[in-house]
Amino acid sequence: MNEIALEKSSAERQDFPPLTDPVSGHRTDLNTPSGRIALYSASADVPGVPLLLIHSINATPSAYEVKPLFDHYTGKRPVYALDLPGFGQSDRSDRDYTIAIMTGAIHAAVDEIRRRHAAPVDALALSLSCEFLARAALERPASFRTLAFISPTGFEREARADTDGGTRGKAWLRAAFKFPLWSKSFFELLTSRASIKYFLKKTFGSAEFDHGMWDYAYLTTHQPGARHAPYDFVSGYLFSNDALLLYRDLTHPVWMAHGVRGDFVDYRHKTYVEGRPNWSFEVFPSGAFPHFEMLGAVTRSYDAFLKPHDEAAAPAAQ
Repeated sequence: MNEIALEKSSAERQDFPPLTDPVSGHRTDLNTPSGRIALYSASADVPGVPLLLIHSINATPSAYEVKPLFDHYTGKRPVYALDLPGFGQSDRSDRDYTIAIMTGAIHAAVDEIRRRHAAPVDALALSLSCEFLARAALERPASFRTLAFISPTGFEREARADTDGGTRGKAWLRAAFKFPLWSKSFFELLTSRASIKYFLKKTFGSAEFDHGMWDYAYLTTHQPGARHAPYDFVSGYLFSNDALLLYRDLTHPVWMAHGVRGDFVDYRHKTYVEGRPNWSFEVFPSGAFPHFEMLGAVTRSYDAFLKPHDEAAAPAAQ
């Protein structure tokens, strides 16, 4: 889609074309307690442990954020991706978006995948969604074989290890964002082409970012209801106060990867999990989405992490 078409005025936005699916493959809309969620699948008939890919949370996310991984594993194993509630092709109704809603959506997607394959899944999440995935794995450990976190939140400077739980949400901030007089216009400013470009450069730590993501981010943020979930994100309601405790309590094999450029490079509290035998770490010379910059290196490292688990499962399958 060319840039001129994307730069329509606010008055014309009702004429935007319907949002296309962010990844190829088959889409299933699941009606869940977390609302309707879009689940994408490919290679469902290919042998292997199913892989679920989960995008990050920000103002513009969708399953497009995991597209390189989805495309890479298509044909090699059953691969799935979902749009979390409030994003992409999933329900964007005006409600409070909570950690429980996001975690519930992961449970619903995994339940559907397990219904099809009758096996625990390998699951990989980006950024803040790593916290939701960790919580889901602790709530239903038998649903997951392994976990993978790319650029996970929770390890940054301000330690989040509150045993009382809760969130970092600020009611006054959410009320300000959602005030009808300026709610729509502020979101339009936040999701202009220029603003999205600015944040992508910070995410990638470089002026060399994925332009397909830029285009799709603009389209997905200019659909009905696009502002509702992002406002709960920027108000702090999707950040848990016990993130470090979630990671520490995991017993599944965990692969954690991150880059060294951009705004997402503070992992000082990895000490909570470093040295634990179930955790493996990889650092890439990239920004926060290394799978867009060096897909081969990322998938080789991830496959090496999975290899002993695949080998252990092979005799049982014979």
